Amino acid sequence: MAEYRIQIKDACKNYGEVKALKNANLNIEAGEVVLVIGPSGSGKSTMLRCVNKLETLSSGDIFVDGDCVTDPKSDIRKIREEVGMVFQNFNLFSHLTALRNITLALTTVKNTPKEEADEIGKKLLARVGLADKEKSYPGQLSGGQQQRVAIARALAMNPRVMLFDEPTSALDPEMIKEVLDVMLDLAKEGMTMMVVSHEMGFAKAAADRVVFMDEGEIIEIGTPTEVFDSPKEVRTKTFLEHIL
Repeated sequence: MAEYRIQIKDACKNYGEVKALKNANLNIEAGEVVLVIGPSGSGKSTMLRCVNKLETLSSGDIFVDGDCVTDPKSDIRKIREEVGMVFQNFNLFSHLTALRNITLALTTVKNTPKEEADEIGKKLLARVGLADKEKSYPGQLSGGQQQRVAIARALAMNPRVMLFDEPTSALDPEMIKEVLDVMLDLAKEGMTMMVVSHEMGFAKAAADRVVFMDEGEIIEIGTPTEVFDSPKEVRTKTFLEHIL
């Protein structure tokens, strides 16, 4: 059994002259919820996307359950089955129903029989509070409902880790709570989660640790109380003064 569910070691990512990640180091234990905050362009989403190799590191290593994501010989498809990803903009297929959006990967990647996949999909829709929306298309759903379908889709692969990249930033304020409630339930169930977000209420309710990033660097790591109430670094204090 791997010591950590996610291990990020000396991670660097360059886009030409721009250093998006600078020697980032972070270990996340099984069942831990880690919230990553920081100003725009601080490297939060880049680090998150490197965990399932949507972005490739320039140097350093990332491990998921002991498997090296950054090793060219690694089976990245297998690793991605372990790592669910929820994006800012839902990324649902507009021509497929909510149920089919959830079951597509099950039938095509895992070769799950359609009846079994449908059963899993219906249970997941119920789990995110959308049991009555299985035949609805994304265009017939609110933003909050679409994001909950996206979460159900990620859960369909039975992942060990869930990555959330600003999952509520594209939503109207009244829809944010319904998505955060689903995330809170996942946290209570023991799902390992790495979340890029500025939802401080979620941080205080569910996060075990908060990571503050700026200019590609991890500046400070601590519990929500430590980081929000008594940050050690000047850059953290300055940032929090603008958002709290």
